Amino acid sequence: MKFFVDTADVKEIRDLAATGLVDGVTTNPSLIAKSGRRFLDVVAEIASIVPGPVSAEVAATDHPTMLAEGRKLAKIAPNIAVKVPLTVDGLKTCKVLSDGGTMVNVTLCFSAAQALLAAKAGASFISPFVGRLDDISAPGMELIADICQIYRQYPHFKTEVLVASIRHPLHVVDAAKLGAHVSTLPPNVLRQLFAHPLTDKGLAAFLADWASTGQSILEEPIEDRRALAQAR
Repeated sequence: MKFFVDTADVKEIRDLAATGLVDGVTTNPSLIAKSGRRFLDVVAEIASIVPGPVSAEVAATDHPTMLAEGRKLAKIAPNIAVKVPLTVDGLKTCKVLSDGGTMVNVTLCFSAAQALLAAKAGASFISPFVGRLDDISAPGMELIADICQIYRQYPHFKTEVLVASIRHPLHVVDAAKLGAHVSTLPPNVLRQLFAHPLTDKGLAAFLADWASTGQSILEEPIEDRRALAQAR
């Protein structure tokens, strides 16, 4: 499974990208608005940090303007994935852009039928929002299961299932079990994947045992074993 970071915080992206675990970034106008910076500047900087897909969302709702915005966004960097909403105009835009070789992320998916339409329109990614479904007492992971099952029936579909609106690590694990291609995670959830109390407990015990020896790996010389063998 690929991990994308769902943020427009450049400092967070740099820090997490340094782990080597970040395969891409998803943004939206709301996330970029929080930065207080120019939209295009933020997108360009993020695209320079992460070599994988960086989703940049159009702001228009009609097809002609969405298409113009999408083409402008795609010119920022070769790893830009233009994000469009799952509407009739959004899918029209997706079809034109994808036919022209631009990656497209179709967002705000809440049904398997919508996901089927996005795949037929040539989307590179479909973004079903599991957390928002859970919020209204609808099982978000059932949607992921349905989409993955449908896509598997049609190998010519190249659309990747990008699980969005992730709220906690179990969403990630469940999505991976179902075969989703990508999870896009808020930075705090990605960091939660590292954490386990038994890891912390075990590390504390190892460090205590090591401290009791009074040794330092960096300060100890490396013995020349060949010289020692000859001396014996």
